[in-house]
Amino acid sequence: MNITDIYQKYKEHRSIQTDTRKLQEGDIYFALKGPHYNGNEFAIRALDAGAAYAVVDEMPSNDTIDLANLSIYNLRERLLLVDDVLTTLQQLAKHHRQQLDIPFIAITGSNGKTTSKELIYAVLASHFKTYTTQGNLNNHIGVPLTILSVQPDAEMAVIEMGANHQKEIESYCLYTLPSHGIITNCGKAHLEGFGGVEGVRKGKGELYQFLREHKGTAFVYADYDYLQPMSAGIENIIYYGISKGLVQGQIKASEPFLTARITEGLGPDALLIQSQLVGEYNLPNILCAATIGKYFGVPDYKIIEAIESYAPSNSRSQLIERGNNKVILDAYNANPSSMKVAIENFAKLNAGRKIVLLGGMMELGEDSIAEHQALVKQLVELGFKEVVLVGGDFVHTKDLLPNKETAYYTYLPSSTDASEWLKELNPQHAYILVKGSRSMKMEQVLQ
Repeated sequence: MNITDIYQKYKEHRSIQTDTRKLQEGDIYFALKGPHYNGNEFAIRALDAGAAYAVVDEMPSNDTIDLANLSIYNLRERLLLVDDVLTTLQQLAKHHRQQLDIPFIAITGSNGKTTSKELIYAVLASHFKTYTTQGNLNNHIGVPLTILSVQPDAEMAVIEMGANHQKEIESYCLYTLPSHGIITNCGKAHLEGFGGVEGVRKGKGELYQFLREHKGTAFVYADYDYLQPMSAGIENIIYYGISKGLVQGQIKASEPFLTARITEGLGPDALLIQSQLVGEYNLPNILCAATIGKYFGVPDYKIIEAIESYAPSNSRSQLIERGNNKVILDAYNANPSSMKVAIENFAKLNAGRKIVLLGGMMELGEDSIAEHQALVKQLVELGFKEVVLVGGDFVHTKDLLPNKETAYYTYLPSSTDASEWLKELNPQHAYILVKGSRSMKMEQVLQ
Protein backbone atom coordinates (compact mmCIF):
# COMPACT_ATOMS: atom_id res chain seq x y z
CA MET A 1 0.00 0.00 0.00
CA ASN A 2 1.38 3.41 -0.92
CA ILE A 3 1.85 6.42 1.38
CA THR A 4 -0.95 8.46 -0.18
CA ASP A 5 -3.49 5.73 0.57
CA ILE A 6 -2.20 5.24 4.10
CA TYR A 7 -2.30 8.99 4.66
CA GLN A 8 -5.99 9.08 3.76
CA LYS A 9 -6.63 6.51 6.47
CA TYR A 10 -4.43 8.48 8.88
CA LYS A 11 -6.54 11.60 8.27
CA GLU A 12 -9.54 9.67 9.60
CA HIS A 13 -7.61 8.13 12.51
CA ARG A 14 -4.90 10.56 13.62
CA SER A 15 -3.57 8.65 16.60
CA ILE A 16 -0.62 6.32 15.98
CA GLN A 17 0.42 3.58 18.37
CA THR A 18 3.33 1.14 18.34
CA ASP A 19 2.57 -0.60 21.66
CA THR A 20 -0.59 -2.67 21.97
CA ARG A 21 -0.54 -2.14 25.75
CA LYS A 22 -1.20 1.56 25.20
CA LEU A 23 -3.65 1.16 22.34
CA GLN A 24 -6.85 3.20 22.30
CA GLU A 25 -9.86 2.43 20.14
CA GLY A 26 -9.51 3.98 16.70
CA ASP A 27 -5.69 4.11 16.72
CA ILE A 28 -3.58 2.95 13.79
CA TYR A 29 -1.13 0.33 14.98
CA PHE A 30 2.35 0.22 13.42
CA ALA A 31 3.93 -3.21 13.87
CA LEU A 32 7.55 -2.25 14.45
CA LYS A 33 10.33 -4.78 14.88
CA GLY A 34 13.19 -4.75 17.35
CA PRO A 35 16.07 -7.00 18.37
CA HIS A 36 13.83 -8.93 20.75
CA TYR A 37 10.31 -8.43 19.41
CA ASN A 38 8.25 -8.52 16.24
CA GLY A 39 5.24 -6.22 16.27
CA ASN A 40 3.65 -8.17 13.41
CA GLU A 41 2.86 -10.92 15.90
CA PHE A 42 0.58 -8.50 17.78
CA ALA A 43 -1.30 -7.08 14.78
CA ILE A 44 -4.38 -9.24 15.22
CA ARG A 45 -4.44 -8.48 18.93
CA ALA A 46 -4.28 -4.77 18.10
CA LEU A 47 -7.25 -5.02 15.76
CA ASP A 48 -9.20 -6.99 18.32
CA ALA A 49 -8.42 -4.29 20.90
CA GLY A 50 -10.00 -1.63 18.72
CA ALA A 51 -7.31 -0.45 16.33
CA ALA A 52 -8.77 0.90 13.14
CA TYR A 53 -5.88 -0.49 11.08
CA ALA A 54 -2.63 -2.34 11.58
CA VAL A 55 0.36 -1.54 9.37
CA VAL A 56 2.43 -4.71 8.95
CA ASP A 57 5.30 -5.98 6.81
CA GLU A 58 4.49 -9.62 7.50
CA MET A 59 0.97 -10.97 7.09
CA PRO A 60 -0.14 -13.20 9.96
CA SER A 61 -0.40 -16.87 9.09
CA ASN A 62 -3.80 -18.52 8.90
CA ASP A 63 -3.24 -20.50 12.07
CA THR A 64 -2.83 -17.28 14.05
CA ILE A 65 -6.20 -15.92 12.88
CA ASP A 66 -9.11 -17.34 14.76
CA LEU A 67 -12.09 -15.33 13.49
CA ALA A 68 -14.44 -17.13 15.83
CA ASN A 69 -12.68 -15.57 18.80
CA LEU A 70 -12.30 -12.08 17.33
CA SER A 71 -14.87 -9.33 17.61
CA ILE A 72 -13.64 -7.74 14.39
CA TYR A 73 -14.82 -7.52 10.81
CA ASN A 74 -13.07 -6.96 7.47
CA LEU A 75 -9.89 -8.31 8.98
CA ARG A 76 -7.86 -8.47 5.80
CA GLU A 77 -8.92 -4.96 4.76
CA ARG A 78 -7.67 -3.59 8.06
CA LEU A 79 -4.21 -5.14 7.73
CA LEU A 80 -2.16 -2.72 5.64
CA LEU A 81 0.80 -4.56 4.12
CA VAL A 82 3.94 -2.52 3.39
CA ASP A 83 7.56 -3.35 2.58
CA ASP A 84 8.93 -2.06 5.88
CA VAL A 85 6.89 -0.66 8.77
CA LEU A 86 9.55 1.70 10.17
CA THR A 87 10.31 3.19 6.76
CA THR A 88 6.58 3.63 6.16
CA LEU A 89 6.19 5.40 9.51
CA GLN A 90 8.95 7.84 8.56
CA GLN A 91 7.58 8.36 5.04
CA LEU A 92 4.12 9.00 6.45
CA ALA A 93 5.59 11.55 8.85
CA LYS A 94 7.29 13.34 5.94
CA HIS A 95 4.08 13.34 3.90
CA HIS A 96 2.19 14.80 6.85
CA ARG A 97 4.91 17.39 7.44
CA GLN A 98 4.59 18.51 3.81
CA GLN A 99 0.93 19.34 4.38
CA LEU A 100 1.76 21.69 7.27
CA ASP A 101 2.79 25.22 6.36
CA ILE A 102 3.95 26.22 9.84
CA PRO A 103 7.31 26.74 11.54
CA PHE A 104 8.97 23.45 12.46
CA ILE A 105 11.68 24.18 15.03
CA ALA A 106 14.24 21.40 15.44
CA ILE A 107 16.49 21.27 18.49
CA THR A 108 19.52 19.13 19.20
CA GLY A 109 22.69 19.33 21.28
CA SER A 110 24.81 17.43 23.77
CA ASN A 111 23.27 18.97 26.87
CA GLY A 112 20.16 20.95 27.71
CA LYS A 113 18.11 20.13 24.62
CA THR A 114 15.14 18.74 26.54
CA THR A 115 15.09 21.66 29.00
CA SER A 116 15.39 24.12 26.11
CA LYS A 117 12.65 22.29 24.23
CA GLU A 118 10.33 22.46 27.23
CA LEU A 119 11.04 26.16 27.76
CA ILE A 120 10.55 26.96 24.07
CA TYR A 121 7.31 25.01 24.06
CA ALA A 122 6.08 26.81 27.19
CA VAL A 123 6.79 30.21 25.61
CA LEU A 124 5.26 29.44 22.22
CA ALA A 125 2.25 27.59 23.67
CA SER A 126 1.39 30.69 25.68
CA HIS A 127 0.48 32.43 22.42
CA PHE A 128 0.21 29.80 19.66
CA LYS A 129 -1.29 26.34 19.27
CA THR A 130 1.94 24.41 19.63
CA TYR A 131 2.89 20.73 19.49
CA THR A 132 6.15 19.26 20.74
CA THR A 133 8.09 16.10 21.52
CA GLN A 134 6.67 14.26 24.51
CA GLY A 135 9.12 12.84 27.02
CA ASN A 136 12.22 11.44 25.33
CA LEU A 137 10.64 10.51 21.98
CA ASN A 138 13.60 11.98 20.10
CA ASN A 139 14.94 9.03 18.10
CA HIS A 140 14.19 7.37 14.73
CA ILE A 141 10.82 6.21 16.06
CA GLY A 142 9.97 9.10 18.37
CA VAL A 143 10.64 11.87 15.84
CA PRO A 144 8.16 10.58 13.22
CA LEU A 145 5.61 9.82 15.95
CA THR A 146 5.96 13.40 17.17
CA ILE A 147 5.44 14.78 13.66
CA LEU A 148 2.34 12.63 13.24
CA SER A 149 0.97 13.94 16.55
CA VAL A 150 0.84 17.47 15.10
CA GLN A 151 -2.83 18.19 14.42
CA PRO A 152 -4.37 20.41 11.70
CA ASP A 153 -4.92 23.25 14.19
CA ALA A 154 -1.16 23.56 14.78
CA GLU A 155 0.54 26.93 14.49
CA MET A 156 3.97 25.82 15.75
CA ALA A 157 5.89 22.57 16.19
CA VAL A 158 9.00 21.98 18.29
CA ILE A 159 10.85 18.74 17.55
CA GLU A 160 13.67 17.39 19.72
CA MET A 161 16.33 15.30 17.99
CA GLY A 162 18.69 13.03 19.91
CA ALA A 163 21.64 11.33 18.28
CA ASN A 164 24.63 9.14 19.13
CA HIS A 165 26.29 8.73 15.72
CA GLN A 166 26.99 10.46 12.42
CA LYS A 167 24.19 10.96 9.86
CA GLU A 168 21.45 10.46 12.47
CA ILE A 169 20.41 14.12 12.65
CA GLU A 170 20.65 14.30 8.86
CA SER A 171 18.18 11.42 8.56
CA TYR A 172 15.70 13.11 10.91
CA CYS A 173 15.86 16.33 8.92
CA LEU A 174 14.84 14.48 5.75
CA TYR A 175 11.33 13.95 7.12
CA THR A 176 11.09 16.70 9.73
CA LEU A 177 12.03 19.37 7.15
CA PRO A 178 12.84 21.94 9.85
CA SER A 179 12.39 25.60 8.98
CA HIS A 180 14.23 26.71 12.12
CA GLY A 181 16.85 25.05 14.31
CA ILE A 182 18.89 25.23 17.50
CA ILE A 183 22.05 23.43 18.56
CA THR A 184 22.22 24.02 22.30
CA ASN A 185 25.89 23.03 22.54
CA CYS A 186 28.38 20.35 21.51
CA GLY A 187 30.05 18.58 24.40
CA LYS A 188 31.53 15.24 25.38
CA ALA A 189 28.48 13.05 24.83
CA HIS A 190 28.20 9.75 22.93
CA LEU A 191 31.91 9.96 22.11
CA GLU A 192 31.99 6.29 21.20
CA GLY A 193 29.42 6.69 18.43
CA PHE A 194 30.50 10.10 17.18
CA GLY A 195 34.23 9.44 17.35
CA GLY A 196 35.33 12.27 19.62
CA VAL A 197 34.37 15.90 20.20
CA GLU A 198 34.95 16.91 16.58
CA GLY A 199 32.68 14.07 15.57
CA VAL A 200 30.02 15.41 17.93
CA ARG A 201 30.21 18.81 16.25
CA LYS A 202 30.04 17.25 12.81
CA GLY A 203 27.04 15.12 13.78
CA LYS A 204 25.10 17.89 15.49
CA GLY A 205 26.09 20.24 12.66
CA GLU A 206 23.98 18.17 10.28
CA LEU A 207 21.05 20.29 11.46
CA TYR A 208 22.89 23.47 10.45
CA GLN A 209 23.72 21.88 7.11
CA PHE A 210 20.04 21.25 6.38
CA LEU A 211 19.15 24.83 7.33
CA ARG A 212 22.02 26.09 5.19
CA GLU A 213 20.82 24.15 2.14
CA HIS A 214 17.14 25.04 2.58
CA LYS A 215 17.42 28.73 3.52
CA GLY A 216 16.28 28.06 7.09
CA THR A 217 16.81 30.08 10.24
CA ALA A 218 19.23 29.16 13.03
CA PHE A 219 19.10 30.46 16.59
CA VAL A 220 22.72 30.57 17.75
CA TYR A 221 24.18 31.16 21.23
CA ALA A 222 26.78 33.84 20.58
CA ASP A 223 29.01 32.93 23.53
CA TYR A 224 29.98 29.47 22.27
CA ASP A 225 32.80 30.28 19.85
CA TYR A 226 32.59 26.96 18.05
CA LEU A 227 28.99 27.62 16.94
CA GLN A 228 30.16 30.56 14.78
CA PRO A 229 32.11 28.52 12.20
CA MET A 230 29.59 25.68 12.45
CA SER A 231 26.72 28.00 11.45
CA ALA A 232 28.66 29.94 8.80
CA GLY A 233 26.76 30.20 5.54
CA ILE A 234 23.28 29.91 7.01
CA GLU A 235 21.24 32.68 5.40
CA ASN A 236 19.29 33.64 8.52
CA ILE A 237 20.99 33.60 11.93
CA ILE A 238 19.38 35.00 15.07
CA TYR A 239 21.86 35.34 17.91
CA TYR A 240 21.23 35.33 21.65
CA GLY A 241 23.73 35.55 24.47
CA ILE A 242 25.33 37.50 27.28
CA SER A 243 26.28 40.59 25.26
CA LYS A 244 25.13 39.89 21.70
CA GLY A 245 21.80 39.00 20.18
CA LEU A 246 18.09 39.64 19.93
CA VAL A 247 17.74 38.82 23.64
CA GLN A 248 20.71 39.28 25.99
CA GLY A 249 21.02 38.45 29.65
CA GLN A 250 23.28 37.62 32.55
CA ILE A 251 23.14 35.65 35.76
CA LYS A 252 21.72 37.67 38.62
CA ALA A 253 21.58 34.87 41.19
CA SER A 254 21.73 31.08 41.22
CA GLU A 255 20.60 29.99 44.70
CA PRO A 256 18.50 28.05 45.03
CA PHE A 257 17.19 28.75 41.52
CA LEU A 258 18.60 30.66 38.59
CA THR A 259 17.55 34.29 38.21
CA ALA A 260 18.45 35.90 34.88
CA ARG A 261 18.80 39.63 34.37
CA ILE A 262 17.65 40.49 30.85
CA THR A 263 19.67 43.43 29.56
CA GLU A 264 18.33 43.55 26.00
CA GLY A 265 15.23 42.44 24.16
CA LEU A 266 12.50 42.20 26.80
CA GLY A 267 10.70 44.99 28.64
CA PRO A 268 12.58 47.63 30.64
CA ASP A 269 16.30 47.54 31.42
CA ALA A 270 17.50 45.00 34.00
CA LEU A 271 14.29 42.97 33.88
CA LEU A 272 14.54 39.83 36.01
CA ILE A 273 13.33 36.34 35.16
CA GLN A 274 13.13 34.17 38.26
CA SER A 275 13.18 30.59 37.03
CA GLN A 276 12.62 27.28 38.78
CA LEU A 277 15.79 25.87 37.21
CA VAL A 278 18.89 24.80 39.12
CA GLY A 279 22.31 25.81 37.83
CA GLU A 280 23.99 28.68 36.04
CA TYR A 281 24.35 26.41 33.01
CA ASN A 282 20.63 26.97 32.31
CA LEU A 283 21.14 30.61 31.33
CA PRO A 284 21.56 29.78 27.60
CA ASN A 285 18.36 27.71 27.72
CA ILE A 286 16.38 30.62 29.17
CA LEU A 287 17.83 33.10 26.67
CA CYS A 288 17.10 30.72 23.80
CA ALA A 289 13.44 30.36 24.74
CA ALA A 290 13.06 34.10 25.25
CA THR A 291 14.70 34.79 21.88
CA ILE A 292 12.45 32.41 19.99
CA GLY A 293 9.39 33.89 21.69
CA LYS A 294 10.53 37.40 20.80
CA TYR A 295 11.30 36.40 17.21
CA PHE A 296 7.84 34.96 16.67
CA GLY A 297 6.04 37.85 18.32
CA VAL A 298 5.02 36.40 21.67
CA PRO A 299 4.28 39.34 24.02
CA ASP A 300 7.06 40.00 26.53
CA TYR A 301 4.86 39.37 29.55
CA LYS A 302 3.85 35.96 28.22
CA ILE A 303 7.50 35.02 27.60
CA ILE A 304 8.42 35.93 31.17
CA GLU A 305 5.41 34.18 32.72
CA ALA A 306 6.01 31.01 30.70
CA ILE A 307 9.67 30.73 31.68
CA GLU A 308 9.01 31.50 35.34
CA SER A 309 6.16 28.97 35.49
CA TYR A 310 8.13 26.10 34.00
CA ALA A 311 9.18 23.54 36.62
CA PRO A 312 11.49 20.67 35.58
CA SER A 313 10.42 17.09 36.17
CA ASN A 314 11.47 13.55 35.35
CA SER A 315 14.76 13.77 37.28
CA ARG A 316 16.06 16.73 35.24
CA SER A 317 17.76 19.29 37.48
CA GLN A 318 15.03 19.05 40.10
CA LEU A 319 15.45 20.63 43.49
CA ILE A 320 13.77 18.35 46.00
CA GLU A 321 13.43 18.76 49.75
CA ARG A 322 13.81 15.57 51.77
CA GLY A 323 13.33 16.34 55.44
CA ASN A 324 15.75 19.15 56.20
CA ASN A 325 17.98 18.21 53.26
CA LYS A 326 17.95 19.71 49.77
CA VAL A 327 18.58 17.36 46.85
CA ILE A 328 19.54 18.34 43.32
CA LEU A 329 18.33 15.36 41.28
CA ASP A 330 19.70 15.29 37.73
CA ALA A 331 19.62 11.60 36.92
CA TYR A 332 18.09 11.53 33.47
CA ASN A 333 21.35 11.75 31.57
CA ALA A 334 25.04 12.42 32.09
CA ASN A 335 28.18 12.94 30.06
CA PRO A 336 31.55 14.54 30.89
CA SER A 337 30.38 18.02 29.87
CA SER A 338 27.14 18.00 31.85
CA MET A 339 28.85 16.37 34.84
CA LYS A 340 31.55 19.03 34.87
CA VAL A 341 29.15 21.99 34.92
CA ALA A 342 26.88 20.30 37.47
CA ILE A 343 29.83 19.78 39.82
CA GLU A 344 31.04 23.35 39.29
CA ASN A 345 27.58 24.70 40.02
CA PHE A 346 27.26 22.55 43.13
CA ALA A 347 30.63 23.79 44.37
CA LYS A 348 29.38 27.39 44.19
CA LEU A 349 26.33 26.77 46.40
CA ASN A 350 26.47 28.34 49.81
CA ALA A 351 25.96 25.31 52.03
CA GLY A 352 27.72 23.95 55.07
CA ARG A 353 27.56 20.28 54.14
CA LYS A 354 27.59 18.93 50.60
CA ILE A 355 27.29 15.30 49.55
CA VAL A 356 27.93 14.13 45.98
CA LEU A 357 26.59 10.89 44.49
CA LEU A 358 27.62 10.32 40.87
CA GLY A 359 26.63 7.43 38.61
CA GLY A 360 28.81 6.13 35.81
CA MET A 361 28.67 7.62 32.31
CA MET A 362 28.01 5.54 29.21
CA GLU A 363 28.93 5.51 25.49
CA LEU A 364 32.32 7.16 25.92
CA GLY A 365 34.36 4.48 24.18
CA GLU A 366 38.11 4.51 24.68
CA ASP A 367 37.88 7.84 26.53
CA SER A 368 35.63 6.46 29.24
CA ILE A 369 38.17 5.66 31.95
CA ALA A 370 40.05 8.93 31.46
CA GLU A 371 36.82 10.96 31.60
CA HIS A 372 35.71 9.26 34.83
CA GLN A 373 39.13 9.88 36.35
CA ALA A 374 39.01 13.54 35.30
CA LEU A 375 35.76 14.00 37.22
CA VAL A 376 37.25 12.52 40.38
CA LYS A 377 40.23 14.86 40.08
CA GLN A 378 37.81 17.76 39.69
CA LEU A 379 35.91 16.74 42.83
CA VAL A 380 39.13 16.55 44.82
CA GLU A 381 40.39 19.89 43.52
CA LEU A 382 37.11 21.59 44.41
CA GLY A 383 37.39 20.27 47.96
CA PHE A 384 34.37 18.00 48.22
CA LYS A 385 34.57 15.88 51.36
CA GLU A 386 31.73 13.35 50.97
CA VAL A 387 31.55 11.61 47.59
CA VAL A 388 30.03 8.32 46.45
CA LEU A 389 30.93 7.06 42.96
CA VAL A 390 28.49 4.52 41.59
CA GLY A 391 29.09 1.88 38.93
CA GLY A 392 30.48 2.09 35.43
CA ASP A 393 34.08 3.13 34.91
CA PHE A 394 34.23 4.85 38.27
CA VAL A 395 35.54 1.45 39.33
CA HIS A 396 38.83 2.51 37.69
CA THR A 397 39.20 5.61 39.86
CA LYS A 398 39.90 3.96 43.20
CA ASP A 399 43.59 4.89 43.12
CA LEU A 400 42.63 8.56 42.87
CA LEU A 401 40.43 8.65 45.96
CA PRO A 402 41.84 10.77 48.79
CA ASN A 403 42.82 9.47 52.19
CA LYS A 404 39.70 8.87 54.28
CA GLU A 405 41.27 10.82 57.10
CA THR A 406 40.75 14.02 55.09
CA ALA A 407 37.67 13.15 53.04
CA TYR A 408 35.21 10.30 52.56
CA TYR A 409 35.30 9.03 48.96
CA THR A 410 34.03 5.56 48.14
CA TYR A 411 33.03 3.41 45.18
CA LEU A 412 29.78 1.41 45.22
CA PRO A 413 28.64 -0.89 42.40
CA SER A 414 24.97 0.14 42.12
CA SER A 415 22.41 2.81 42.94
CA THR A 416 20.78 0.33 45.34
CA ASP A 417 24.01 0.19 47.31
CA ALA A 418 24.21 3.99 47.25
CA SER A 419 20.66 4.22 48.54
CA GLU A 420 21.51 1.96 51.47
CA TRP A 421 24.63 4.04 52.15
CA LEU A 422 22.62 7.26 52.21
CA LYS A 423 19.97 5.78 54.51
CA GLU A 424 22.62 4.62 56.95
CA LEU A 425 24.36 7.99 56.83
CA ASN A 426 21.07 9.81 57.51
CA PRO A 427 22.47 13.30 56.81
CA GLN A 428 20.88 16.40 58.30
CA HIS A 429 20.77 19.93 56.86
CA ALA A 430 22.82 18.90 53.83
CA TYR A 431 22.83 19.69 50.13
CA ILE A 432 22.98 16.49 48.06
CA LEU A 433 23.82 16.22 44.34
CA VAL A 434 22.58 13.07 42.60
CA LYS A 435 23.59 12.73 38.95
CA GLY A 436 24.30 9.93 36.48
CA SER A 437 23.44 8.33 33.16
CA ARG A 438 19.92 7.02 32.78
CA SER A 439 21.04 3.39 32.82
CA MET A 440 22.51 3.86 36.29
CA LYS A 441 19.03 4.64 37.71
CA MET A 442 20.44 7.12 40.19
CA GLU A 443 16.96 8.35 41.11
CA GLN A 444 16.69 5.12 43.11
CA VAL A 445 19.24 6.53 45.54
CA LEU A 446 16.40 8.57 47.03
CA GLN A 447 14.00 5.68 47.44
